[in-house]
Amino acid sequence: MDLGLAGKVAVVAASSKGLGRAVATQLAREGALVTVNGRDPAGLAETAAAIRAETGGDVLEIPGDVTRPADIARLIDETVARRGGLDVLVCNAGGPPPGGFTDFPEDGPWLAAIELNLMSTLRLARAALPHLEARGGGSITNLVSTSVMQPIPELILSNTARTAVVGLSKSLATEFAPKNIRVNNVCPGRILTDRIRALAAPRVEQTGKSLEEVLADDARAIPMGRLGEPAEFANVVAFFASPAASYVTGVTIQVDGGNVRSLL
Repeated sequence: MDLGLAGKVAVVAASSKGLGRAVATQLAREGALVTVNGRDPAGLAETAAAIRAETGGDVLEIPGDVTRPADIARLIDETVARRGGLDVLVCNAGGPPPGGFTDFPEDGPWLAAIELNLMSTLRLARAALPHLEARGGGSITNLVSTSVMQPIPELILSNTARTAVVGLSKSLATEFAPKNIRVNNVCPGRILTDRIRALAAPRVEQTGKSLEEVLADDARAIPMGRLGEPAEFANVVAFFASPAASYVTGVTIQVDGGNVRSLL
């Protein structure tokens, strides 16, 4: 299926590794002109080179931290200046630290989680929307978490901040639909990334099992019986971000092997 992404200008935030990198790679494979972004210039350069080598795509690299408003503005403005416009924005950021409600004082960690997940999405959207409108439409796709559908134990900060992103997204989808700008959320379940390995580390210490054994336990709890691969997640994001999903907006969908059992 041709997703219609060839020649489209796409920005993928926080894409030097993990799910962001997988999404950037898939968009480049579909012919999009991709900008990758991350805090570590050396790591970002390696990512950009790898995507070029794998896909033959035209990849820009713009270092920056999505918790810094000036870095977000530069990411969007420089992409538009060098590409001539913007069609696709993929909002992504790392996850807050794990823990329960009583593990975190009222101010610092909570505000940091909101800056990382909610405010980065809000600022990226604010910077991108005028350029999407100037193109006659486009898409914003947010990478969130299945915690927005089913809160995950010991991830109170993520459960809270990422759910706020869904409220923002649904509001933007309604407001900007008349301008042909679509806004959707894609929720990774247990996809085999460094984040999943890090979240499993405490259980390795608690149980004395190896990391592989702990991850195997997680896989057995999933109806499909395995963890997902980053490329499987990226395929779904690429579809939602693409013109092929031209009548889909305001949607939140999980890519989790059936792990969330809710009806909606």
